[in-house]
Amino acid sequence: MLNEFKGKTAVITGAGSGFGLEVARIAAARGMSLVLVDVQQNALDAARAELEAAGAPVLAQRVDVSSAEQMTALAEAVVARFGAPHFVFNNAGVGSGGLIWENSLKDWEWVLGVNLWGVIHGVRLFTPMMLTAAKADPTWRGHIVNTASMAGLLTPPNMGVYNVTKHAVVALTETLYQDLRLVTDQIGASVLCPYFVATGIHQSDRNRPLGMADEKPTASQLINQAMTGKAVTSGKVTAVQVANKVFAALEADQFYVFSHPHALGNVQTRMEDVLQMRNPTDPFAERPEVGEKLRAALRAG
Repeated sequence: MLNEFKGKTAVITGAGSGFGLEVARIAAARGMSLVLVDVQQNALDAARAELEAAGAPVLAQRVDVSSAEQMTALAEAVVARFGAPHFVFNNAGVGSGGLIWENSLKDWEWVLGVNLWGVIHGVRLFTPMMLTAAKADPTWRGHIVNTASMAGLLTPPNMGVYNVTKHAVVALTETLYQDLRLVTDQIGASVLCPYFVATGIHQSDRNRPLGMADEKPTASQLINQAMTGKAVTSGKVTAVQVANKVFAALEADQFYVFSHPHALGNVQTRMEDVLQMRNPTDPFAERPEVGEKLRAALRAG
């Protein structure tokens, strides 16, 4: 059980807003040293100022998590300042939607880069140094939390690129958990699968690479932005509540962390589809009016 946080170090990507910022606030309140990582400089600066004022030792770095070079430099900076981190929250993510064949090559590269490669880099760079620290000290404990999504366990239509990345993060983290169990009892892993929570992910376009500035969204992408934005902003579960769930999971060594456990009924239906070898169930079966509205909007184009 990980219930001693004071004096430990946490690396948090996507720390400038949403879950990442709320995790950082809780970590600071528990006496931890913080490594804040974000691609948005103004958000990063604001987070650093707030958490330093709260008394936390802070290393803040602007990093594009999809970049191997920038993530390697981050890992080196973390070790130089704090040593091996005890907690790594691979949280940075961007949202993207639209009919799967309408996503451009740059769309794929951007979303895969942040949502999947960002997690890959965090795991491949920080896990070895955590294992070294654990081997040197039998009392050392650590944990890695990767942020996926309920879209990593379901396949909602009109948001295929996002689904692909989040399914990959779930698979990566499940494998990480099993691999760690083979070699150590001192480091755990969890996967966070939030549903619609009030964060800024539906405004991910603010951080699109400059090379995508000339790309105009397709009709299906605009429809997805509108529907996702409405769902996210009307969400009743807050980022603060989800961050608290994450820390509760750390204390309990709980692997799966869900913001909306009631949504697991949809996961069960999907698993039953697989086991019974039946065609995928209509995702709008319980809310047919939503499906009808989406079909009408897409076919109107």
